[in-house]
Amino acid sequence: MTRPARRPVAALAAAAASALLLAACGSSAAEDADGGAGAGAAAGGGDASSEAGETPETLVFASIPSENASSITEDYGHVMDVIEQETGIPVEQQEATDYAAVIEALRAGQVHVAALGPFSYVTAKDGDAGVELLGAVVDSADEDPGYRSYGIVPAGSDITDLAGFEGQRVCFVDPTSTSGYLYPSAGLMENDIDPENDVEPVLAGGHDASALSVADGTCDAGFAYDTMVTQELVESGQLQEGDLEVVWESEVIPGSPTVMSDRLPQELRDQLSTLFAEDMNVPWMVENGYCESEDDCVMPESHTYGYVPVEDSLYDGIREVCDITRSPSCVE
Repeated sequence: MTRPARRPVAALAAAAASALLLAACGSSAAEDADGGAGAGAAAGGGDASSEAGETPETLVFASIPSENASSITEDYGHVMDVIEQETGIPVEQQEATDYAAVIEALRAGQVHVAALGPFSYVTAKDGDAGVELLGAVVDSADEDPGYRSYGIVPAGSDITDLAGFEGQRVCFVDPTSTSGYLYPSAGLMENDIDPENDVEPVLAGGHDASALSVADGTCDAGFAYDTMVTQELVESGQLQEGDLEVVWESEVIPGSPTVMSDRLPQELRDQLSTLFAEDMNVPWMVENGYCESEDDCVMPESHTYGYVPVEDSLYDGIREVCDITRSPSCVE
């Protein structure tokens, strides 16, 4: 199935934010392939920024890649296929370099469905970006979605705990990353380390980049989510087992949600909610021909089941960590 070509969502967000006199929070370095003039129009003639209540000609699905640009398609390809086929509306994939760009694009009505991190969801929800939860991915239907942030160092490092991060060059992901910035900041502060002034912070831009920068010595230490360290980079051959040592684990973080814009018409929002609650899982996809087998059915973040519904209250822990850290990103 051929989808409309990708365009950088950061450029859409910047253009829309400028028009609405919004602050360009966390703008991306990605260039606007459309030259800016047509940034609001979806490929194939669809209008990505629909008025409230109107059904868009194209549904724009946005995310940031967990490893590289191709991983968005690999992670969310089946999800986008189900949305497209079951709603009858073409889905356009958009990639961004950070969550702030996705949030601004949601706020401006340039994105309709988005995969966010827990922290970026709270930022979007509490910042009136107009989002509603669709669900989060798990490994089994009765599992609560969640993961951990890992504090990592190169193999053989003298650093054995978070206290050893003080004075070091430390890789974070980006200021709106839950496991790559917010929870690590809270962990450092619990050790009386200011994450801005007591370390030399480096914003790597991605969990893979953070982990790889630690492994190659660019950073003395850093943070990334658990399976990026223990599974994904090892399986892709970019790291060998033992290249990194885990010296800290966060408490369980609520799972990364996928959201939709509340500008969509109610009938379409109800349909999307039902799809994610009942159908966006491996057994249903195999039964209905979206995957040939369970092994063929790739779900986001390497999860083996698919989506389950989640409530906003699941993310109250994120809000509590924001209260503790008083991170500027929480305020923004």
